[in-house]
Amino acid sequence: MSDNEQTKFIAAAMNEGSPQAKALGFATLEIGDAVAVLKVPYRPEIVGDPETGVIAGGVVTTLLDHASGQAVHAALAAWTSIATLDLRIDYMRAAEPGLDILARAHCYKVTRSVAFVRAVAYDRDPEDPVATAQATFMLDSSAGKKAGANLKPSRAPRAKTGSVDG
Repeated sequence: MSDNEQTKFIAAAMNEGSPQAKALGFATLEIGDAVAVLKVPYRPEIVGDPETGVIAGGVVTTLLDHASGQAVHAALAAWTSIATLDLRIDYMRAAEPGLDILARAHCYKVTRSVAFVRAVAYDRDPEDPVATAQATFMLDSSAGKKAGANLKPSRAPRAKTGSVDG
């Protein structure tokens, strides 16, 4: 699998594997060279204020975070687990009702343990953003452990041994 194919595979897995991203209908439009462009389609179910028809701010935040994570994966030479360390969002205006929102994220620096990303969310023009973001991501957030290794094993129910007088 080429690097580009792997990056596309990771992006699709992030969109389908995250229940929130899947429920919101995120689609990756572009991925590669440390950049990701994602879209959330306008739907009444994600409107935050029914009187105005504006998409909820939390949807925009989630889109920016998700696009930023995909940009980090597009910047890495090999897959590793990542986790958002810090995400700062500046909201600039309400999104236009009825329009899809896009997010373009660029991972502009990768160190041994942290990746740095800038992103913008917009409806018509990236030069007139709905919101901008600055984010940092921890690399190898699982410390080299296999996925799920940090989860506690489930306990079998204990058998009753009798009543306890109190």
